[in-house]
Amino acid sequence: MSFIFSKLLIFALQPIIWIFVTLVFAFFTKNQQRRKNLFIFGIILLFVFSNRFLVGKVYNIYEATYPPKKQYDIGILLGGFSKSTKGGQLAANERGDRLIQTIYLYKTGVIKKILISGGSGKLIGSESIEADLTSTYLHNIGIPDSAVLIENRSKNTIENAKYSVEIANRNGQNASVLVITSAWHIPRSRMIFNKAFNRELDYYPTDFIGKDSYDISDFYMPDAGTLSYWQYILKEWVGLVVDKFRS
Repeated sequence: MSFIFSKLLIFALQPIIWIFVTLVFAFFTKNQQRRKNLFIFGIILLFVFSNRFLVGKVYNIYEATYPPKKQYDIGILLGGFSKSTKGGQLAANERGDRLIQTIYLYKTGVIKKILISGGSGKLIGSESIEADLTSTYLHNIGIPDSAVLIENRSKNTIENAKYSVEIANRNGQNASVLVITSAWHIPRSRMIFNKAFNRELDYYPTDFIGKDSYDISDFYMPDAGTLSYWQYILKEWVGLVVDKFRS
């Protein structure tokens, strides 16, 4: 039930839905003053949620920084970076940097093993399991199977942590762990994983959304992609509050 609710919540947290609903009410209302006010409000919402500078500054404050440089026994790669393909092959979505950085960390010796954590997040129907597809991909690019651990049951971050700690503990109760995920996902991941492992872990941020510097166009030019950035961060904030009580 909570899984279904989370999917419905994700739908409701889309700013484009708020803008659409506002404009629909404005179109159908018979009160002229209310119609004008709703149209103005809809335009303001559209400007705020499509402004690259505004959302970027929010992410600049929220996104995590890199941990100290050292070697780890296990790097936990959190799922959510792939998308379905017709050929059943692994394909990366906008969070694919999680996978790229994990491979880099392994190849440079920062992590000794990769623990892929990710099952199916689909509400209806079936799809390939992300961890299994990723494991096959890593095998095909030459990463030995002995360096890859698979957790393919989880559907959310709490389950990522719950099932990952079981696998990590089989490799030693004191194994050093680095959690690899999106920079904006780390505050919530830290809360959940530290509790599951009962100790402080390190976290490696990927796919930053906040910029180091902004173009002039970021201040005034509407950007459709920015709407999805607000959706990510709103979902994280709500999830942070909810998971604090249920993790």
